Amino acid sequence: MKVIHLHQEERELIQLAVEQNRQAQQKIYSQFAPKMLSVCRQYIKDLQQAEDVMLTAFMKVFTNLNHFEHKGSFEGWIRRIIVNECISFLRVHKKMNYTEDEFFVEESQDTITDQFSVEQIQFLIDNLPEGYRAVFNLYAIEGYKHHEIASLLGIAEGTSKSQLSHARRMLQEQVQTLKSYRNGTE
Repeated sequence: MKVIHLHQEERELIQLAVEQNRQAQQKIYSQFAPKMLSVCRQYIKDLQQAEDVMLTAFMKVFTNLNHFEHKGSFEGWIRRIIVNECISFLRVHKKMNYTEDEFFVEESQDTITDQFSVEQIQFLIDNLPEGYRAVFNLYAIEGYKHHEIASLLGIAEGTSKSQLSHARRMLQEQVQTLKSYRNGTE
């Protein structure tokens, strides 16, 4: 019986890109750039800056492509580079402020995706302060744990929890304001 590798085409494409084949690199870029731009936009408000960060990250992807070990998803590997580049950008270009209190609210399971469009939700997240937004995205979107966020951002684990709590509270207030506006009560 012949074994067929499901991702053989992806492996071949990656190998061609490692060998500096521009068509292979363009195919990888075309396939993943739209998703990765949306990842950048989660962290960076300005679309042009998000595009610049994405392009810089893709340069790192192609520079380090020979280090991809095919032990996980290729998209996940690219996404990790993108997120790290976004965090680096925020560190250099934006002053992220963190409150140092240890208070945090337990997670609630309320979902707003049924009530608001993706654009509206992104608008709400964009209105968060940089530090809140970075922690919220890393935790809620990327699935990082607080100790990982703390290490990545160079903050205390309690600060990560606090930032998430503040971000959630601010988002809840914004959602309430939108709901009130929609219902005509404000």
